[in-house]
Amino acid sequence: MQEKNIIEFMDNTVITIGRQFGSGGSDVGKLLAGELKIAYYDKELLQVAAAESGLNQQIFEKADEKEPARLAFAFHSTGCCGLHEDFLSNERLFMMQCDAIRLIAERESCVIIGRCSDYVLRDFPRHLSVFIHDTPENRVDRITKKLNIGAQAARDMMDRIDRVRASYYNYFTDKCWGKAESYNLSIDVSILGTEATAVFLKDLIARTF
Repeated sequence: MQEKNIIEFMDNTVITIGRQFGSGGSDVGKLLAGELKIAYYDKELLQVAAAESGLNQQIFEKADEKEPARLAFAFHSTGCCGLHEDFLSNERLFMMQCDAIRLIAERESCVIIGRCSDYVLRDFPRHLSVFIHDTPENRVDRITKKLNIGAQAARDMMDRIDRVRASYYNYFTDKCWGKAESYNLSIDVSILGTEATAVFLKDLIARTF
Protein backbone atom coordinates (compact mmCIF):
# COMPACT_ATOMS: atom_id res chain seq x y z
CA MET A 1 0.00 0.00 0.00
CA GLN A 2 2.89 2.36 0.76
CA GLU A 3 4.37 1.70 -2.72
CA LYS A 4 1.07 2.66 -4.37
CA ASN A 5 0.86 5.93 -2.40
CA ILE A 6 4.42 6.92 -3.34
CA ILE A 7 3.75 6.45 -7.05
CA GLU A 8 0.45 8.33 -6.93
CA PHE A 9 2.16 11.18 -5.11
CA MET A 10 4.73 11.50 -7.91
CA ASP A 11 2.47 12.92 -10.59
CA ASN A 12 4.43 15.21 -12.88
CA THR A 13 7.76 14.67 -11.12
CA VAL A 14 11.01 14.57 -13.11
CA ILE A 15 14.43 13.24 -12.12
CA THR A 16 17.31 14.32 -14.36
CA ILE A 17 20.58 12.41 -14.26
CA GLY A 18 23.94 13.69 -15.47
CA ARG A 19 26.72 11.11 -15.54
CA GLN A 20 30.35 10.39 -16.20
CA PHE A 21 30.89 7.97 -19.05
CA GLY A 22 31.13 4.46 -17.64
CA SER A 23 29.79 5.47 -14.23
CA GLY A 24 26.62 3.41 -14.52
CA GLY A 25 24.44 6.52 -14.53
CA SER A 26 22.17 5.20 -17.26
CA ASP A 27 21.80 1.92 -15.39
CA VAL A 28 20.84 3.79 -12.22
CA GLY A 29 18.29 5.78 -14.24
CA LYS A 30 16.71 2.65 -15.73
CA LEU A 31 16.56 0.95 -12.34
CA LEU A 32 15.07 4.05 -10.71
CA ALA A 33 12.43 4.42 -13.41
CA GLY A 34 11.56 0.77 -12.93
CA GLU A 35 11.32 1.15 -9.16
CA LEU A 36 9.04 4.16 -9.50
CA LYS A 37 7.13 2.75 -12.48
CA ILE A 38 7.65 5.90 -14.53
CA ALA A 39 9.00 6.60 -18.02
CA TYR A 40 12.71 6.56 -18.89
CA TYR A 41 14.27 8.81 -21.54
CA ASP A 42 17.80 8.57 -22.86
CA LYS A 43 18.12 8.15 -26.63
CA GLU A 44 14.32 8.04 -26.63
CA LEU A 45 14.42 11.81 -26.11
CA LEU A 46 15.84 12.21 -29.61
CA GLN A 47 12.81 10.41 -31.06
CA VAL A 48 10.52 12.90 -29.34
CA ALA A 49 12.57 15.88 -30.55
CA ALA A 50 12.49 14.56 -34.12
CA ALA A 51 8.75 13.91 -34.02
CA GLU A 52 7.94 17.34 -32.58
CA SER A 53 10.24 19.27 -34.92
CA GLY A 54 9.48 17.28 -38.07
CA LEU A 55 13.21 16.74 -38.65
CA ASN A 56 14.96 13.46 -39.32
CA GLN A 57 16.08 11.76 -36.09
CA GLN A 58 19.55 11.37 -37.62
CA ILE A 59 20.07 15.12 -37.25
CA PHE A 60 19.57 14.96 -33.49
CA GLU A 61 21.71 11.82 -33.21
CA LYS A 62 24.62 13.61 -34.89
CA ALA A 63 24.24 16.56 -32.53
CA ASP A 64 23.67 14.44 -29.41
CA GLU A 65 25.83 15.92 -26.59
CA LYS A 66 28.53 16.86 -29.11
CA GLU A 67 31.06 19.65 -28.73
CA PRO A 68 29.47 22.71 -30.39
CA ALA A 69 32.61 23.55 -32.36
CA ARG A 70 32.59 20.08 -33.95
CA LEU A 71 28.89 19.93 -34.74
CA ALA A 72 28.85 22.23 -37.77
CA PHE A 73 31.80 20.32 -39.25
CA ALA A 74 29.98 17.01 -38.79
CA PHE A 75 26.97 18.25 -40.75
CA HIS A 76 29.08 19.98 -43.41
CA SER A 77 31.30 16.94 -44.02
CA THR A 78 28.39 14.49 -44.27
CA GLY A 79 25.88 16.75 -46.03
CA CYS A 80 23.33 15.48 -43.54
CA CYS A 81 19.84 15.45 -44.99
CA GLY A 82 20.67 18.32 -47.37
CA LEU A 83 19.33 20.97 -44.99
CA HIS A 84 20.56 24.55 -44.99
CA GLU A 85 23.56 25.08 -42.71
CA ASP A 86 21.92 27.99 -40.84
CA PHE A 87 18.94 25.82 -39.96
CA LEU A 88 21.27 23.27 -38.39
CA SER A 89 22.90 25.73 -36.01
CA ASN A 90 23.87 24.41 -32.60
CA GLU A 91 21.46 26.75 -30.87
CA ARG A 92 18.41 25.86 -32.97
CA LEU A 93 18.90 22.13 -32.52
CA PHE A 94 19.45 22.64 -28.81
CA MET A 95 16.26 24.69 -28.50
CA MET A 96 14.28 22.00 -30.31
CA GLN A 97 15.64 19.43 -27.89
CA CYS A 98 14.77 21.73 -24.97
CA ASP A 99 11.20 21.93 -26.25
CA ALA A 100 11.05 18.13 -26.30
CA ILE A 101 12.37 17.93 -22.72
CA ARG A 102 9.77 20.44 -21.47
CA LEU A 103 7.00 18.65 -23.35
CA ILE A 104 7.93 15.34 -21.73
CA ALA A 105 8.16 16.92 -18.26
CA GLU A 106 4.74 18.53 -18.59
CA ARG A 107 3.24 15.30 -19.90
CA GLU A 108 4.45 12.67 -17.44
CA SER A 109 6.65 11.72 -14.51
CA CYS A 110 9.95 10.42 -15.81
CA VAL A 111 13.71 9.98 -15.55
CA ILE A 112 15.71 11.91 -18.17
CA ILE A 113 19.38 11.16 -18.85
CA GLY A 114 21.83 13.96 -19.70
CA ARG A 115 21.40 16.50 -22.51
CA CYS A 116 21.39 19.51 -20.14
CA SER A 117 17.96 18.40 -18.94
CA ASP A 118 18.71 19.56 -15.40
CA TYR A 119 19.35 23.07 -16.72
CA VAL A 120 16.35 23.04 -19.05
CA LEU A 121 14.07 22.09 -16.15
CA ARG A 122 15.77 24.31 -13.56
CA ASP A 123 12.48 26.16 -12.90
CA PHE A 124 10.29 23.06 -13.08
CA PRO A 125 8.55 22.81 -9.67
CA ARG A 126 8.88 19.05 -9.14
CA HIS A 127 12.38 18.31 -10.34
CA LEU A 128 15.40 16.65 -8.73
CA SER A 129 18.76 16.82 -10.51
CA VAL A 130 21.40 14.17 -9.83
CA PHE A 131 24.96 13.63 -11.05
CA ILE A 132 26.40 10.10 -11.00
CA HIS A 133 30.15 9.49 -10.83
CA ASP A 134 32.39 6.54 -10.00
CA THR A 135 36.06 5.71 -9.50
CA PRO A 136 38.22 5.62 -12.66
CA GLU A 137 39.00 1.94 -11.98
CA ASN A 138 35.35 0.95 -11.77
CA ARG A 139 34.50 2.96 -14.86
CA VAL A 140 37.26 1.36 -16.93
CA ASP A 141 36.16 -2.08 -15.76
CA ARG A 142 32.54 -1.34 -16.66
CA ILE A 143 33.46 0.00 -20.12
CA THR A 144 35.78 -2.90 -20.99
CA LYS A 145 33.11 -5.45 -20.09
CA LYS A 146 30.29 -3.63 -21.85
CA LEU A 147 32.16 -2.80 -25.06
CA ASN A 148 34.64 -5.69 -25.06
CA ILE A 149 37.67 -3.43 -25.48
CA GLY A 150 41.04 -3.13 -23.74
CA ALA A 151 41.70 -1.06 -20.63
CA GLN A 152 43.68 1.66 -22.43
CA ALA A 153 41.02 2.02 -25.11
CA ALA A 154 38.43 2.28 -22.35
CA ARG A 155 40.43 5.02 -20.56
CA ASP A 156 40.85 6.96 -23.81
CA MET A 157 37.14 6.70 -24.59
CA MET A 158 36.21 7.66 -21.04
CA ASP A 159 38.36 10.80 -21.15
CA ARG A 160 37.18 11.80 -24.62
CA ILE A 161 33.46 11.39 -23.99
CA ASP A 162 33.63 13.14 -20.62
CA ARG A 163 35.43 16.03 -22.30
CA VAL A 164 32.77 16.23 -25.02
CA ARG A 165 29.90 16.10 -22.52
CA ALA A 166 31.51 18.80 -20.39
CA SER A 167 32.04 21.04 -23.41
CA TYR A 168 28.43 20.61 -24.53
CA TYR A 169 27.01 21.24 -21.05
CA ASN A 170 29.22 24.22 -20.25
CA TYR A 171 28.48 25.83 -23.62
CA PHE A 172 24.70 25.68 -23.31
CA THR A 173 24.32 26.37 -19.58
CA ASP A 174 25.64 28.81 -17.00
CA LYS A 175 26.87 25.92 -14.85
CA CYS A 176 29.85 23.55 -14.81
CA TRP A 177 29.41 19.90 -15.80
CA GLY A 178 30.08 17.46 -12.98
CA LYS A 179 30.50 20.06 -10.24
CA ALA A 180 28.45 19.26 -7.15
CA GLU A 181 26.98 22.78 -6.96
CA SER A 182 25.44 22.34 -10.42
CA TYR A 183 23.05 19.65 -9.16
CA ASN A 184 20.76 18.92 -6.24
CA LEU A 185 22.75 15.79 -5.48
CA SER A 186 26.07 14.26 -6.56
CA ILE A 187 26.54 10.55 -5.87
CA ASP A 188 29.60 8.29 -5.97
CA VAL A 189 27.98 5.07 -7.17
CA SER A 190 30.95 3.02 -5.95
CA ILE A 191 29.68 3.38 -2.37
CA LEU A 192 26.38 1.53 -2.84
CA GLY A 193 26.48 0.13 -6.37
CA THR A 194 23.93 0.85 -9.09
CA GLU A 195 21.00 -1.10 -7.65
CA ALA A 196 21.28 0.25 -4.11
CA THR A 197 21.88 3.76 -5.45
CA ALA A 198 18.58 3.53 -7.33
CA VAL A 199 16.81 2.39 -4.15
CA PHE A 200 18.44 5.24 -2.21
CA LEU A 201 17.20 7.75 -4.78
CA LYS A 202 13.72 6.25 -4.69
CA ASP A 203 13.59 6.82 -0.93
CA LEU A 204 14.94 10.37 -1.30
CA ILE A 205 12.33 11.19 -3.94
CA ALA A 206 9.54 9.84 -1.74
CA ARG A 207 10.74 12.02 1.15
CA THR A 208 11.22 15.08 -1.08
CA PHE A 209 7.96 14.99 -3.02
